[in-house]
Amino acid sequence: MFNPTAPVNEQLALYSDLFMLIAALVYAAAFILFTIDMATASATIRRLEADLAAQRGQVRTAPARETVGVAVGGSTAVGASDSDTARPAAAEPGVDADDDLVDEDMDYTGGGRRPVANVAVAVLAVGWALHAFAVVARGLAASRVPWGNLYEFMTTGALVITTVYLLFLFRKDLRFVGTFVTGLVVAMMCAATMGFPTPVGHLQPPLQSPWLVIHVSIAVLASSLFALTAAMSVLQLLQDRAEKRAAAGERSWAFLRLVPAAQGLENWSYRLNAIAFVMWTFTVIAGAIWAEAAWGRYWNWDTKEVWSFVIWVVYAAYLHARATRGWTGARAAWLSIVGFLCIVFNYTIVNTYFPGLHSYAGLPG
Repeated sequence: MFNPTAPVNEQLALYSDLFMLIAALVYAAAFILFTIDMATASATIRRLEADLAAQRGQVRTAPARETVGVAVGGSTAVGASDSDTARPAAAEPGVDADDDLVDEDMDYTGGGRRPVANVAVAVLAVGWALHAFAVVARGLAASRVPWGNLYEFMTTGALVITTVYLLFLFRKDLRFVGTFVTGLVVAMMCAATMGFPTPVGHLQPPLQSPWLVIHVSIAVLASSLFALTAAMSVLQLLQDRAEKRAAAGERSWAFLRLVPAAQGLENWSYRLNAIAFVMWTFTVIAGAIWAEAAWGRYWNWDTKEVWSFVIWVVYAAYLHARATRGWTGARAAWLSIVGFLCIVFNYTIVNTYFPGLHSYAGLPG
């Protein structure tokens, strides 16, 4: 697992850095494609409405236009461009404008044909393969697990986020959150490669422990789930606002009609946050056990330990408030987002600017 006497394979380390850069560029391409899919939501909505009408045995009587459709009586309905209403004034023949194109279980009524989003997923998968090679190569080059400093933690974390997202796509259609997930992954890759570049090297003595594999791997997985729920919470806030505007007869973004209802997003965020919270609880406990083995005390009030506990408290408050105090809707979404912002602060600002027992970012001092 750890071989501090093995020489660093510099050639393999160079390949790791190269593939890491290529993966970042491929992720950026996937982000652009997901953004294009979001920007062209009106055309996607028309296709879904046509599928829904066909399923109902209806026959289309009007050709697709740049606007949403034709109103009753032959007058042109209010057009829905890429930034127009999430609930068009008139839909395809035989389709109610208030029909949901995606239900709370993230299943699309008309099958969800979205070619640009499908290409984005394929590009993302290619980026994942390149990224996985880069992470594995870095670990082999150093003869250890590849998460011994902040650069490695962020690149490995970005890989885990992408892995979790792609695995969820096999079960649920999460293409609607692709822009947010890939945007986060690109930001993490850029921050790691440009903000925290660290040459391949051996671990510092306190990190040469099996607890590094247990403690940090679970922390990375929990953080990845928290990142996904934070993205869903942002969409929940946007969807909640769109639903209120639609009820008042006002317009909102068209792409939000391809997103599940705010209540559905909240339910899924709650379930995933509950799973991630259990993992984070284990992370804190494992960290305390490791601290006792390394420093002789389970708790040292180190800055990193304090912020890990703060994160635990925030998500515990979120789960408790939603389950027993009726904190639903925007309040629950904001609490979930605040929890993830605490994670970001913990792994960036705390690691970089707060000296302590956990100062293993790998940055020049």
